[in-house]
Amino acid sequence: MGCASSKRSKQVPGYEKPTVLAAETPFTVSEVEALYELFKKLSNSIIADGLIHKEEFQLALFKNRNQRNLFADRIFDIFDIKRNGVIEFGEFVRSLGVFHPNAPMDDKIAFAFRLYDLRQTGFIEREELKEMVLALLHESDLVLSEEDVESIVDKTFSEADTQGDGKIDPEEWKGFVSKYPSLIKNMTLPYLKDINTLAFPSFVGDKRELGRGVKDPMGADKNQDQVHK
Repeated sequence: MGCASSKRSKQVPGYEKPTVLAAETPFTVSEVEALYELFKKLSNSIIADGLIHKEEFQLALFKNRNQRNLFADRIFDIFDIKRNGVIEFGEFVRSLGVFHPNAPMDDKIAFAFRLYDLRQTGFIEREELKEMVLALLHESDLVLSEEDVESIVDKTFSEADTQGDGKIDPEEWKGFVSKYPSLIKNMTLPYLKDINTLAFPSFVGDKRELGRGVKDPMGADKNQDQVHK
């Protein structure tokens, strides 16, 4: 990237040197530099201030700044490490690093737990799980009956809530994911290992694959006719 680019980079709020970010994430220095090009594109798509605002995040995910989704909102909130309503470059790289194929599995499990912990209480409660299941189904263009959604939630809690206290703590979640690793399949984006495009990563993944995972998180084989496109 050259000295001139490096000097311009330092003007961006929250900018951190690629060498620093590469040392703290699975990315190489050249990959961090490539991510910076993507970051500049995203952070100036609506408001040219070098920061990714929620509207810009929504635009990148859905090509529509006004389309809101609970799943996307949670991703944004977790990327926004400083909780100041915007995503800085360092936050962007560190958060994406969790999705790197070489990132520690414990980091992926913890990130997924935080996705479902909507109220940030340190536990996943039944209603939170239901809200996320509904959001993921909506994003996957899938429709399940209320009975099927309740069945998914009940089945999940019957296995994951080993203490039977009506909530899932981080250790219970980790044990549950170890039994059903497909639950965090979308926490790994293979192409982050070789970044060569300026396309924003799709956190939703393949809709059909996601639909199967959400529909039956326990891996049981249900009749496909239960899902209506």
